[in-house]
Amino acid sequence: MKYGVYALNFAVIVWVSAVAHAQRYNPGYADDAATPAPTAAKSPASDLAVTSTVMRTNSMGVLDDKKKLGSNDYVSFRVVEDRDNDSQRLRVNDNGELEVPYIGLVPAQGKTCKELAYLIKGQLEREYYYHATVILAVDRVSEKSRGKVYVYGSVKVQGPQEIPADETYTVSKAIIRAGGFGDFGDKRKVKLTHRNGETVTVDLKDVIERGKTDQDVIVQPDDQIYVPARSVNW
Repeated sequence: MKYGVYALNFAVIVWVSAVAHAQRYNPGYADDAATPAPTAAKSPASDLAVTSTVMRTNSMGVLDDKKKLGSNDYVSFRVVEDRDNDSQRLRVNDNGELEVPYIGLVPAQGKTCKELAYLIKGQLEREYYYHATVILAVDRVSEKSRGKVYVYGSVKVQGPQEIPADETYTVSKAIIRAGGFGDFGDKRKVKLTHRNGETVTVDLKDVIERGKTDQDVIVQPDDQIYVPARSVNW
């Protein structure tokens, strides 16, 4: 009997020593047997990422001056001089207006971020700021069509074209989508007529063949593009 008690005590001592050893070299040993180790909580991703340009720049000089805004576009907006300096996400409504803090509705459709920022700057400085640095950038582009442009004359495929919502659509892009110039199309005298009657002549030979992309005019809804035929001397 005495030897049995000694044997039992010895077994208990060995078991306690083994547990202590395991805990010393593996601190999570005791918890592992009972519950799984907790996983690190994932930080929730923001549903709508704020445009990096708005977050990083304090200069209006770098704002986009190419892409025209349209209804249902979202932009990030902030004023550098604001104490909290936080950006806000604003939507261009169905009437093409942007509701800006302090000043209310501002016409935005057809304007670039740079143009609109300077317009807002002027209105803010009229009453609310001594000096306002307005930072504005496109956050999300509407998937709706911007309208149509009409291409006719000496091109392969004449007719209306939908203006894509997600790109800056220019005269050269419209000609490319029309299948390119006809055999006698005059690349130097492409005529662009805006809805208000204003007419611009675009030299697409310089744009396409010489890389002068700054001369490639951005089209607007209801613009008409006409490619005349070259004079041919027989």
